[in-house]
Amino acid sequence: MRGEEVRSSFLEFFESRGHLVVPSASLVPRADPTLMFTNAGMVPFKDIFLGNAEAPASRVVDSQKCLRISGKHNDLEEVGRDTYHHTLFEMLGNWSFGDYYKAEAIEWAWELLVGNWGLPADKLYVTVYRDDAESEKLWKKISGLATDRVQRFDEKDNFWEMGETGPCGPCSEIHIDRGEGSCDMQQVAGHKCEVNAGCARYIELWNLVFIQHNRDDTGQLHDLPMLHVDTGMGLERVAAVLENVDNNYEGTLLRGLVARAEEMSGLDYGKDFEHDVSMRVLADHARAVSFMLADGIEPSNEGRGYVLRRLLRRAARHGRSLELEGTFFARVCESVIEGMGAAYPELSDRREAIVAGVEEEELRFSLTLDRGLAHLDEAAGQLSAGGSSLRLDGETAFRLYDTYGFPLDMTQDILRSRGIEVDVDGFKAALEQQRERARGARRKGAAEVDLTRMVALAREKGGSSFEGSWQLQAESEVIALGKAGAPVGSAKAGDEVEVVTAVTPFYAESGGQVGDTGFMSTSAGTTLEVLDTRKGATDVSVHVARVVEGELSLGDTVSLGVDEERRQAIRLNHSVTHLLHAALRHHLGDDTHQAGSLVDAARLRFDFKHDGPVRAELLAEIEREVNDAIRDNLEVTVAEMSYDDALATGALAFFGEKYGDLVRVVRMGDYSVELCGGTHVARTGDIGLLRLAGESGVAAGVRRVEAVSGAGALGALKTRDELLSTVAGLLRGGVDEVVGKLEKLLEAKGELEGRLSEQSRARSGDAVENARAAAREVAGGHAVVARADGLDAGGLREMADRLRAGLDSVVVVLAGDTGSGVAVVAATSGALAERVHAGKLIKELAPLVDGHGGGKSDFAQAGGKDPSGLDKLLEKANELVG
Repeated sequence: MRGEEVRSSFLEFFESRGHLVVPSASLVPRADPTLMFTNAGMVPFKDIFLGNAEAPASRVVDSQKCLRISGKHNDLEEVGRDTYHHTLFEMLGNWSFGDYYKAEAIEWAWELLVGNWGLPADKLYVTVYRDDAESEKLWKKISGLATDRVQRFDEKDNFWEMGETGPCGPCSEIHIDRGEGSCDMQQVAGHKCEVNAGCARYIELWNLVFIQHNRDDTGQLHDLPMLHVDTGMGLERVAAVLENVDNNYEGTLLRGLVARAEEMSGLDYGKDFEHDVSMRVLADHARAVSFMLADGIEPSNEGRGYVLRRLLRRAARHGRSLELEGTFFARVCESVIEGMGAAYPELSDRREAIVAGVEEEELRFSLTLDRGLAHLDEAAGQLSAGGSSLRLDGETAFRLYDTYGFPLDMTQDILRSRGIEVDVDGFKAALEQQRERARGARRKGAAEVDLTRMVALAREKGGSSFEGSWQLQAESEVIALGKAGAPVGSAKAGDEVEVVTAVTPFYAESGGQVGDTGFMSTSAGTTLEVLDTRKGATDVSVHVARVVEGELSLGDTVSLGVDEERRQAIRLNHSVTHLLHAALRHHLGDDTHQAGSLVDAARLRFDFKHDGPVRAELLAEIEREVNDAIRDNLEVTVAEMSYDDALATGALAFFGEKYGDLVRVVRMGDYSVELCGGTHVARTGDIGLLRLAGESGVAAGVRRVEAVSGAGALGALKTRDELLSTVAGLLRGGVDEVVGKLEKLLEAKGELEGRLSEQSRARSGDAVENARAAAREVAGGHAVVARADGLDAGGLREMADRLRAGLDSVVVVLAGDTGSGVAVVAATSGALAERVHAGKLIKELAPLVDGHGGGKSDFAQAGGKDPSGLDKLLEKANELVG
């Protein structure tokens, strides 16, 4: 049976026994911001087990795509180096929600494995939980297995738990004996091959979980009112067994992807261990990357996006090990789509987005990959040459990450085969130092202090309560007072302090909205300027302030006043981000969602997930729609409710945000519903006007719009009018004549550039003839190595193309001083294209002019900084081409 047939036959088997076939859920867990990826078959059904959702049917069967690459499941460094670790895998599962139980689950498992799939019964072993006599009896009765083939184990191997508390129960696993030759621990002294002994001879095929208990906070088990069945079988593993191949990468689910790597590289799998590792990495990572992109995850520097970027870059590095160039990984991903698109339609539906996303990231990383590898080679070489301990320092590892985009695990992966370790603690220290510098820069001089002690002191007094959604003044007691994070009893004029009050109208910076500023005062005449408000904890807001006059003491009663004009501007900008988010989703699709924001008094910045730039006409339509919603003067309501109730209303929640048991739902008519803790207007009409100020890319798959609202939007219109009037004056015409006059100027400019281009082509033609005349014979054709100053890379390329067109088999190297640097091109044709690789030629020549570059086998180019090296470059080129 092929892997695809195993999947379909499993689904059909259980469908014929009354199970509803449900499609795989997304790799992004629905309504669970605490979990990065769907990492097990039970994740989509978690709420059903917890009693928070209704099951789609009492019997369900599926093949769930899963990703294990984060948290305790992070085995990324092992993927490729062995033949059984994977990032993405498919979990086959059948489920009973209060319907059948142990007898049916065991009977059907045995029927499918032995009766339908033909696995030899004499090679199968079963394990049960030590106290589960019922399952043990059923297995012996149904399968006829001898007593020594049904074995009992403790909690570690045969008791399943969702977490420290919650649903749990005994499980029963089916193992297969693959023969003595499959043992991978024969060299381990004292090792004995047996079930659960750790070697590859006995491998688990299927796990049947019988959920019958609930564990409380004290650790006690209580019987559940309904009994459930949750089974899981890794498709890749069972398919390899049924296909009778040695490992998963030899099975049909992955072998075709390995073959694609063989085809592109011209290498044979199974001939060289390091090459095999790289081919397995490409095969495995292509599946994970394709599914992640299909589920709307985009490469970025945080969260799920960073995991995706790590996979893409690890694949790019291994492709280099196979001497692959260009967008090779996108071709492997295309094979994934072709092979799995029928079973997972989301792959075919998002084919263009997947391929474009991979190609963009490949090209982006290729700009720094070669330089980073050279830097790493140099650093590793110095370790060996100096006779020092083979351990790369953390600073160098961090420089590779920060400058060249090398994730830490990729650096470790590269050095592992050379026997070199990486100082991980040193890397983390360097990373934290950079973060500290970034935080300091963001604060622009405001002291970044550790608020831990302030928070603890405030919590002893009950914490602080934010009462400033609508009121901007309050009176309250000072319950914590500190300087640079250290608690103090009092502060005098000139001191910069941190102040916590029991009640505050000041909004603390969070959710992209900046903290409030304003004033504090006491009845004794003490005044403070509040410079910022920070969230020390969810229940503690800390005012960063300067004592202007008098003295402030712990326990004083203070009057607090928020800067009203600033708060109102922030309120407008924050509210309009909700409208903007809704409009973006309407026009760009539901895959578009917030990736970050900044809301202050002057402007708003909104980052969102989207492939490629948003067209100008579409941006104009989005702006129009938002302004329509503003003019509709929709009522803005804020309600507190449970997280699950909020999601049921359709409110948007985002991965990485921390939500408590109660959340705030901000609704703007029927147009927008989001979870948000910020401050907002009473009606959308209060915003007045939105003007988009620009759209740009900030990372792969992440776009940014900047905008202004209210008075800021009116100011932007006024500035634009003034600018247009200035341009009209320079063109000596009225505002309505600007376009016509500019068109005439551009037309004249184009004519002038055309004449200059003709002169350049004439000079280029003379240079071509001179170079052709200087062509010399080499084995297999001709070689042209010439200097051509005054031409940029484009001019040199045109010259090289003309030389190739005039000679049947030729290798061309042209280089020259551009006036601002050096341009170099290499090109080949005919028989010489097979003997001389232009890209490799350029890589050897470019350093001679302090440059770098690359390209394909038939054309490559480079830029350099040192024209004094041109003669050496041309001399070296003549030597290399023969």
